[in-house]
Amino acid sequence: MSTAAIPTPRLRLPGAMFLRVLVERRALIYQMVRRDFGQRFVGSAAGWLWTLIHPLVTLASWVFVFQYCMKAPAPSAACGGNYTLCLFCGYLPWLLFSDTVQRSATALLDQSNLITKTVFPSEIVPVTLFLSSLGSHLFAVAIAIGVVRFTTGHFSVLILLLPIYTVFLGLFAIGVGWIAASLQVYLRDTAQVVIVMLTAWFWITPIFIDETAFPVRARFLIRWNPLAYVVKGYRERLLTATIPSLEDFLYLAAVSIAVFAIGGMFFRHLKRGFADVL
Repeated sequence: MSTAAIPTPRLRLPGAMFLRVLVERRALIYQMVRRDFGQRFVGSAAGWLWTLIHPLVTLASWVFVFQYCMKAPAPSAACGGNYTLCLFCGYLPWLLFSDTVQRSATALLDQSNLITKTVFPSEIVPVTLFLSSLGSHLFAVAIAIGVVRFTTGHFSVLILLLPIYTVFLGLFAIGVGWIAASLQVYLRDTAQVVIVMLTAWFWITPIFIDETAFPVRARFLIRWNPLAYVVKGYRERLLTATIPSLEDFLYLAAVSIAVFAIGGMFFRHLKRGFADVL
């Protein structure tokens, strides 16, 4: 008597199904990015220019206070003493990160009708928020490149490495965004905790203050902070021709990929109860 062959189960990498959803729903992601970008400025005369006006006004106020009133030196010696450019180049990646994480924290509650009434891949929501913010970010980076070229005459071919830092920043931001968004569904104080966390995180990222100005015992906070490496990478690529440190680059890559994977698995685990709680 013959017996039917028992199929051998295929090994599946953790998160493979999750990543497949992101790829298969790329058309939906594109439509949501367009909608989010448009809704943020609907009825506004200046439109998307506000995404550039706000950080520029904030930056101008900081420069006035710290450079002209407090006579603070440039945060990094690599900036050539140009406080404004140094601050602006370091602030760009932080703005993209904080905007993605802060908006992701409440994104699932904002999309609760879709999540509870349709078969909707909620994991794409933080991804769309990052991509929506990325459009304004790229425009600001283009302006930074033009200003640096016009004021200092500097331009290095190493600037071609800048998109790699942006990709790692995106992986890290989306991973943190997934964790914040899924926790907010169950713990409605999460969004407020995220704001407090980002405030503290901002000051342990060397945007205003150079690493050498931190107390020696507190410098481990910068060494463990992946955003410090992103800020350093942006400044070096935009303002200098310095070859990036391989050790720093590998650390940033490892942490970004790890947080992206952990955030995705965490989100997928908590996702099972979203419809009941929302």
